[in-house]
Amino acid sequence: AAFAEAANVHEAVYYAPYLSQAPMEPPAALARITEDGGCEAWACTQNPQAAQDTVAGTLGIDKELVKVHVTLLGGGFGRKSKPDFIAEAAWLARKTERPVKVCWTREDDIRHGYFHSVSMQYLKAGLDAENNATALLHRTCFPSIGSTFNPMATGPGGFELDLGFLDNPYTFPNLQLETADAKAHLRIGWLRSVCNVFHAFAICGFMDELANLAGRDPKEYLLEMLGDARQIDPVDDGAKYGNYGHPLDQHPIDTGRIAAVLEKVADMADWGRSLPDGRGLGIAVHRSFASIVAAVAEVSVDARGQTTVHDVWTVIDAGTTINPDRVTSQMEGAAIFGMSIALHGEITARDGAVVQGNYDTYPVVRMSEAPEAVHVHSMDSTAAPGGVGEPGVPPVAPAIVNAYHAATGKRVRELPLPKSGMS
Repeated sequence: AAFAEAANVHEAVYYAPYLSQAPMEPPAALARITEDGGCEAWACTQNPQAAQDTVAGTLGIDKELVKVHVTLLGGGFGRKSKPDFIAEAAWLARKTERPVKVCWTREDDIRHGYFHSVSMQYLKAGLDAENNATALLHRTCFPSIGSTFNPMATGPGGFELDLGFLDNPYTFPNLQLETADAKAHLRIGWLRSVCNVFHAFAICGFMDELANLAGRDPKEYLLEMLGDARQIDPVDDGAKYGNYGHPLDQHPIDTGRIAAVLEKVADMADWGRSLPDGRGLGIAVHRSFASIVAAVAEVSVDARGQTTVHDVWTVIDAGTTINPDRVTSQMEGAAIFGMSIALHGEITARDGAVVQGNYDTYPVVRMSEAPEAVHVHSMDSTAAPGGVGEPGVPPVAPAIVNAYHAATGKRVRELPLPKSGMS
């Protein structure tokens, strides 16, 4: 009904591709069979419990006979939560009757790992005569990570929808959220911040579009759409959990905290200052893992279409924090990780096989591309502790994409950013 009464309607489709975690050190494990018929393994694993269960199942032994030593990860980002490479070492150790070390090549990992899911997001806004938003329809479509465990899974569900979709904090008078089925064609796994990657890309980009349609400053528009400071429940008042199962009575969705983070990052970046032609600022904010992170990126695009990220500012409200240096380092790493998603990340297939195989075909941000600085601030808070390792990633790519629009006037709704001009 709101769309029928709207003076104007604005629609957009956002696409994010399959991604690989591409850690610096590929998966590796060493296993030996013990005298009691058990197995001892050393592995760069994020999930030793799953490794114990999988090795026990592979060898057909009681899991109490499996001992897993956790080594330094060398990067994980979700890939090393999967114990397939550890099970390989254990199986080979039994077959050869000697200790076996398995080390995947990077080509093995990028072509045969567990990929972050591809996604399509459809957004439609109803607008009044002054281009104020009166309604939002947001439809999300992606192969579910559940397909890795259940071949009957055909689309989004469960906790995946808590990750930046159901927990929309904006004051649209009319809001409708829908899912659409999508069958998995690759193994789906975890990647740093999971579904928040594409949900934040879509909603943060679309909010920037609505601000431009309304002729409003993007930061001021976000603050207006957050509305009065309040605590809200996603979907309905009966919801008790949100964003990876965090209880909302301990980690409420607090629009006042979101607004404060936005104000702080804008102040740090001197938001609103004049910039030369071909250079722009972009802003985005997203809540995930019970923490709130806002990012501003300063981007320039030259005559050849080459994009340069000059500076990134990030502010996190993670509630009570214990080690501020660790918070800063995680946010700095998240900025580079998010830049890699925005500028380079894309897994494609040809003739039934993944095309990319190493950093030459699946680049990550190099030192020569890194911004001059990643400016980090952690808000003082006595709230319950939230996450730090993952929440820094989601707002970075949309901040860069929004800055790209400010610099060029060209709207990008598909990742990664074009390498030279618009296709």
